[in-house]
Amino acid sequence: MRLAQRLGLRHPLIQAPMAGTSTPALAAAVCEAGALGSVAVGAVDAGTARTMIADLRARTARPFNVNAFVHHRALRDLAAEQAWIAAMAPLFERFGAAPPAALNEIYRSLNDDPDMLAVLVEAAPAVVSFHFGLPTDEAIAALKARGCMLMASATSLAEAEAAVAAGMDAVVAQGFEAGGHRGVFDPEAPDERMPTLDLVRLLSSRLDVPVIAAGGIMDGADIRRALDAGADAAQLGTGFVGCPESAADAGYRAMLARAKGTTLTAAISGRPARCLDNDFVAWARDTDARVPGYPVTYDAGKALIAAAKGAGECGFGAHWAGTQFARARPMPAGELVMLLAQEAGFDA
Repeated sequence: MRLAQRLGLRHPLIQAPMAGTSTPALAAAVCEAGALGSVAVGAVDAGTARTMIADLRARTARPFNVNAFVHHRALRDLAAEQAWIAAMAPLFERFGAAPPAALNEIYRSLNDDPDMLAVLVEAAPAVVSFHFGLPTDEAIAALKARGCMLMASATSLAEAEAAVAAGMDAVVAQGFEAGGHRGVFDPEAPDERMPTLDLVRLLSSRLDVPVIAAGGIMDGADIRRALDAGADAAQLGTGFVGCPESAADAGYRAMLARAKGTTLTAAISGRPARCLDNDFVAWARDTDARVPGYPVTYDAGKALIAAAKGAGECGFGAHWAGTQFARARPMPAGELVMLLAQEAGFDA
């Protein structure tokens, strides 16, 4: 296992970054158990990112991963944005709130944020990973000069080949089963929607870098199947949401326990993302309004989520989860890593 050897991991397991849900405490517990813990800085500013990384480093001396978003800036369409706000207005009224008057681009891509790049270069975590595309050549060179291993998500062979050509040291093969945002480079292009194991087999046969399987992996048997398909390591996200160290609120945890399925929707954030079937997803399924781009749509989504939560309603939330969410086993993160390793036969 090249990745595990390079990073000194006891187990070829990665806890997915999960912006808004992962925490330094979660990542540290995973690291201390011998796997690779991750935090995500795509939804925070540079100052908060510096604090998060320092917090994580104070909790563990082991290698960890910091994930950044590298999306293209939204192509603004003010008429479409106002139409979207109008479509959502009845939802806000239900909770005694008013929708935002206008939408804002609430997240900055690493490619447009020199302050964030400076934080990552200064911190030089063992791994820096990217979602939604690829960083600039300058960012790649600066991070590699600091000794960082670089990884990017890919949902197709074309994306994976572009990642390797750009200088990525490993590729995360994000299958269609995965929870959260699809890592597609271009959300307007057709999505091949390849299942995880099919994508792993394809990428591992064509690439000379480690391939990490992500999507639908919940237990040791799943991990073993991914490794047998050619993966160098397995990445789990939904399996860690229920851990006490995660930032998932009570509503999110309750939805994990009672939801009946998942749906891929762009209505919450502006980019396709797999979410538990909840009231937000049901509304999105029926609306005819055109979804504005990412991340401006998320400005309205977050405002609605906050309004609903304030009224005691947990059915409206960014409850990201993969297709196998019902098999999650809530427990402390370190214990989960040890159980997964045992099930996969790593400790045999």
